[in-house]
Amino acid sequence: MPTTLPQAAIGILGGSGLYQMDALENVTEHLVDTPFGKPSDALICGTINSVPVVFIARHGRGHRLLPTEVPYRANIFALKQCGVKYLISLSAVGSLQEQLAPKHMVIPDQYIDFTKKRDSSFFGSGAVAHVPMAQPVCPNLADVLAQSVSSLDEQSQVTLHRGGTYVAIEGPQFSTLAESLWYRSMGASILGMTNMPEAKLAMEAQMAYASLAMVTDYDCWHPHEEQVSADMAIRNLMENAAKAQKIVIDLVKRIDQQKPVSNAHSILSTSLVTPLDAMDEGTKAIVDILRK
Repeated sequence: MPTTLPQAAIGILGGSGLYQMDALENVTEHLVDTPFGKPSDALICGTINSVPVVFIARHGRGHRLLPTEVPYRANIFALKQCGVKYLISLSAVGSLQEQLAPKHMVIPDQYIDFTKKRDSSFFGSGAVAHVPMAQPVCPNLADVLAQSVSSLDEQSQVTLHRGGTYVAIEGPQFSTLAESLWYRSMGASILGMTNMPEAKLAMEAQMAYASLAMVTDYDCWHPHEEQVSADMAIRNLMENAAKAQKIVIDLVKRIDQQKPVSNAHSILSTSLVTPLDAMDEGTKAIVDILRK
């Protein structure tokens, strides 16, 4: 991977319907490779009000990748190569609770991972690490994100819910009714297909992680609401997309000013088990990047 990539402490992963950041200026695109393959799309590097930011369209521009096909490790590793310390995920989700209505936004603080086919760690091949995931979302970064949502002008205001559990499913199919009712019985709040293993990999890469989840539907559990469809989800998401762009503008400024402290930034100091001198050179090079 090139060593001349622009550096940015803030990374943005755009989900369904969010394939670009309109506010980015001084934009350059970088097609890169990583030890884990190519990212979903080019790295879009630029500035927002003079603050460096790097953006990746999670599904690729044109929405070409299924949730299972997203190269999660390549995306996070490429962002790490750009110096990202704060990672914001923008995602469409279904609601599992009555009070979380379509077009509301949620900042989850917990995850249940039901994905089955995804590589969920950078480690292996001679390197062992066990990162704690009790707090998968950085609470300080989530606080800053909530401040930015609250900063929306009156015309753009949305209902924000702090906390809650995101159930990550493999997809690409939506859940069965039995599954949807099961997730509700767990007390879960929202349902999506992409925040895992993303949050796990962000932790292994020592990035503070927070997700802005945009509710598009009630999945299929609600007895009086239309069952989820791709058309419905995208339609409702697009109504919030412009608001998400405004939130990101404010968020970038706040992160740059506040530089929130995160336990994630040094998590490998107590999680890496294998001594560096016991690794081969290729594995050690990967681990050295993750430890930066």
